[in-house]
Amino acid sequence: MASTHPATLRLQSLNEKTASDLFQRRRHHHDPHEDGDHHNILDISVVKQNDDSSTMSFSGAVCRRCTEPFGPTEQIVNSVGEVWHTRCFVCAQCFQPFPDGVFYEFEGRKYCEHDFHVLFAPCCGKCGEFVVGRVIKAMNNSWHPDCFRCEICIGPLADSGFVKNAGRALCRECNAIEKAKGLGKYVCHKCHAVIEEGHIKYKGEAYHPYHFNCTTCGVELNADAREVNQELYCLRCHDKMGIPICGACRRPIEERVVHALGKAWHVEHFVCAKCEKPFFGTRHYEKKGLAYCEIHYHQLFGNICFVCNNVIAGDVFHAFNKAWCVSHFACSVCDRKMSQRWLVGKGTIQRQIA
Repeated sequence: MASTHPATLRLQSLNEKTASDLFQRRRHHHDPHEDGDHHNILDISVVKQNDDSSTMSFSGAVCRRCTEPFGPTEQIVNSVGEVWHTRCFVCAQCFQPFPDGVFYEFEGRKYCEHDFHVLFAPCCGKCGEFVVGRVIKAMNNSWHPDCFRCEICIGPLADSGFVKNAGRALCRECNAIEKAKGLGKYVCHKCHAVIEEGHIKYKGEAYHPYHFNCTTCGVELNADAREVNQELYCLRCHDKMGIPICGACRRPIEERVVHALGKAWHVEHFVCAKCEKPFFGTRHYEKKGLAYCEIHYHQLFGNICFVCNNVIAGDVFHAFNKAWCVSHFACSVCDRKMSQRWLVGKGTIQRQIA
């Protein structure tokens, strides 16, 4: 309460040092666009009548609450242009004076801080404290703006919006990731949306192709785009950069390359024309522009021993449209090895006796 000065009237506000820390914090964060709930700080006026015509006089004024006049030396509370007896200027709930002169006004009635919280301020769904000022209403609860956060990344949601996911409040980015996990799909690293169709990889992350343009021609990219030295190119421009093209799949070869038959091949695409097994560096045989493994080359174009089924590397004996190696060309009767003198009879091979 301000001190009395004879023959003068002095309007003196409670300074910031007398206000509570809670009030200080709220006043600094006051938003003129917030709800009608607000708080004020009082002006305490002391009046002493005298004969000085320059002294402010409240003669004829009545108390805002009890409508009774003021005594000649009575202390008066002046709040927002209205005057009150000090005994009348009290909380509408507990009828006690306002601590430090701080009060909250709601629907024309004034409340002390404690009763205002109890009656009107919602409790935060996270910290359990009263929410005064801006209130976030979400998930069937009330929140301090700073307490309302994504349950995965803990990022603030008060100004960015949120998505309800399995009873959780999530930011759009985390919701997209959770959704993609359930679908087995990629999430775009730029827009954080699920990639429903083809994606491209850039610097190790997945993106929608349409977020990028070809470094050379500027065309919007599709899923066939290629990354070279951390630059993205459409497939057409990429193929013109001197990178070899696979003779099987007609796509660029960005890793190991095999050169054969006058073409370049992905290692896994250079295969036997018969069994289609990759050579992976083993020997191959070429015939009429095609590559064959050793077994199928000799089966198709070489000699395989009728007995041991091995490739005949040396001399070959032919009979009955079959081939034999020297060690397995034997008499069908006595099983002795044959020389150049042998007879054929009824599907058998026999030694010729001199």
